Amino acid sequence: MIFMKPSHLIQTHKVFTKFPLTKPSQIHSHGRKTKPRPNELLKEHLKLNATSKALLLFRDMIRNATSSIDSYSVLYIINACTRHSARHEGRQFHTLVVKLGFEPVIFIQTSLVNYYSAVGNLGYARQVFDEMPERNVFCWTTLISAYVHNQKPNAGLTLFREMQMGNVDPDHVTLTVALSACADLGALDVGKWIHNFVRRNEKMNKDLSLYNSLLNMYTKCGDVETAKVLFDNIKEKDVTTWTSMITGYAIHGRAKEALALFAAMTDPKIRTKIVPNDVTFIGVLMACSHAAMVDDGKRYFYSMVQDYGLEPKLSHFGCMVDLLCRAGCLQEAKDFILKMPVKPNAVLWRTLLGACSISGDVELAEEASVRLVESEENLAGDDVIMGNVYASRGIWDKKEIARDRVSERRVPGCSAIEVGSEVYEFVAAGCDHPLACKIYEVIESLMRNMRGYVCNFDTCQP
Repeated sequence: MIFMKPSHLIQTHKVFTKFPLTKPSQIHSHGRKTKPRPNELLKEHLKLNATSKALLLFRDMIRNATSSIDSYSVLYIINACTRHSARHEGRQFHTLVVKLGFEPVIFIQTSLVNYYSAVGNLGYARQVFDEMPERNVFCWTTLISAYVHNQKPNAGLTLFREMQMGNVDPDHVTLTVALSACADLGALDVGKWIHNFVRRNEKMNKDLSLYNSLLNMYTKCGDVETAKVLFDNIKEKDVTTWTSMITGYAIHGRAKEALALFAAMTDPKIRTKIVPNDVTFIGVLMACSHAAMVDDGKRYFYSMVQDYGLEPKLSHFGCMVDLLCRAGCLQEAKDFILKMPVKPNAVLWRTLLGACSISGDVELAEEASVRLVESEENLAGDDVIMGNVYASRGIWDKKEIARDRVSERRVPGCSAIEVGSEVYEFVAAGCDHPLACKIYEVIESLMRNMRGYVCNFDTCQP
């Protein structure tokens, strides 16, 4: 399921003009005698995605006369910096916003939040948000989306709750972004609350994109049965609706249901009039991979090209490599990678390396490892896997060499748990939680009880 990025949420002038400006008589420059042509050129450059030209034009505007710059000029150039990921220029234009007195203009401030999100600077994005004299739903949505897009879904949901406490009603975009955060975290309770909110709202209750987001949330949170009920109750389904349900079945290993649903979607007798897209086939190939259905996977892969005219992307090739590796066809997987029309990435070679660690194929594992080193995307975990392959074959000298190459620690993974609609994240040996001491006391108590427990297998009931 694909969700909106922050850059897609801001449709510049068309969206922002729906919101009232703060003190327009003091801030906006409609009353000045301005030349419209520079703004028209800036707008045209943005339409053509010619961001470099827009930046050069704006610099000429500054050199010639700042009187020709109004709040729309600033909006266009911030949008250009966002698309171009121009870190230094964006900061400079932020300074210009302050200098020209455009700080109270709400849509410029929102654009700055969006810009800082695009360059990954969430600290500045939050600072701009906090300094806004007034905030509308679009301001809140932009920052929530910034957190979610930058892999901070927990912070996004926290801000979503702050928004509710501030008596700001979310719109359908806000809820879509919040559901994306719920899906990333497995925050099922919050997702259910949003579902109830949508049901109570007559306008949102007919929004298909929201129901597609709910469908995605339920499947990713593991509640496949509720997702199926929701799917069945959606009268007018689009390709995203079908794809979400197919992918939901696939990621939970329910290959038969996924493929049966795909068959129903494409059956000319049922006449759904829905044509599968490239994302649909990712779900189908994932289903085949989880069930090790090699022949079916190949058939669907070639059908995607021949029957639907879809060009396979790297993700489709990755699904095929995963399918062959899960089925134990490692040599075929290697040949498939080498024959790909696009350059394979590190993920494909890492998939093959992981499969070799299970089969103990040293020669193939070494080739995959070399390819990872050549790609300059090898991780410490790759050397760990290679060391395990050597150890499984008793090649201890090479095992020691592989272990010595592990010179950097991997970023620790975290676990998340939802308690009372709050999501808490934990890392191994972490002490950041305010109740960390009590948590460790409970763990110690559990460990002591487990050490004293003796299982008598003779008395165990079948």
